[in-house]
Amino acid sequence: MTTTIHPTALIDPAAQLGEGVEVGPFCTVGPNVTLGDRVRLLSHVVVDGRTTIGEETIVYPFAVLGLRPQDLKFKGEASSLEIGKANTIREYVTMHPGTEGGGMVTRVGNNGLFMISVHVAHDCQVGDHVIMSNNATLAGHVRIGDYVVIGGLSAVHQFVRIGAFAIIGGMSGVEKDVIPFGLVKGERAHLAGLNMVGLERRGFSRDAIRALRSAYRMLFAPEGTLSERVEETSAHYKDQDQVEQIIDFIRSCSDRPLCQPRRDEQE
Repeated sequence: MTTTIHPTALIDPAAQLGEGVEVGPFCTVGPNVTLGDRVRLLSHVVVDGRTTIGEETIVYPFAVLGLRPQDLKFKGEASSLEIGKANTIREYVTMHPGTEGGGMVTRVGNNGLFMISVHVAHDCQVGDHVIMSNNATLAGHVRIGDYVVIGGLSAVHQFVRIGAFAIIGGMSGVEKDVIPFGLVKGERAHLAGLNMVGLERRGFSRDAIRALRSAYRMLFAPEGTLSERVEETSAHYKDQDQVEQIIDFIRSCSDRPLCQPRRDEQE
């Protein structure tokens, strides 16, 4: 399969290009860049730094990938940006490499859709099948699980974790960790139930969904402390994988508090 480079593109001789790569007009590719097989840079794309893009990813005009992170602590360390396979990266998207303070690498998984003007900051870890809508932004050190959907014009605070299969409503400010399968919304986002539509679309059984709904009510009931409710829920649903996924998420160490429901808005 032939690699095609437009005559106006600037490709550093040291860059590594796989088979069938297409580099369109006025693109710039730096010396430490690796483009996997069948990657397509449509036009006016900038890829620099220690950046790897997985096979069959398509990058639309004016996206900028791998340039210096927007972190005043960054001192030019040899950090990297790793983008997985079969992603769609739309116009004006920016993704930055890691920093010494965050593990030196920003990772983006496979099969993601990153719509116009999305920003993925330094040291973020983004899972597979993630959808970020127009103008959604991740601050530094954010961790996003698989199959997460982030609505347009939303912003996620640094160090926040968002569990797998969660959904963030448009124009939300997410300052706290979001449990797997959670639905979050609001200017200062709060937990507003479970991502029922996502669960059904992803083929979760009725029994699994029923267990998740019941466990959610138990976890966020007004009685007792959260730690007491976590232990009670874990004991009651010890054989239910999706519930245990939520329990493990809550128990794991985090720099941010947990996003919880408003008392007037229970599932």
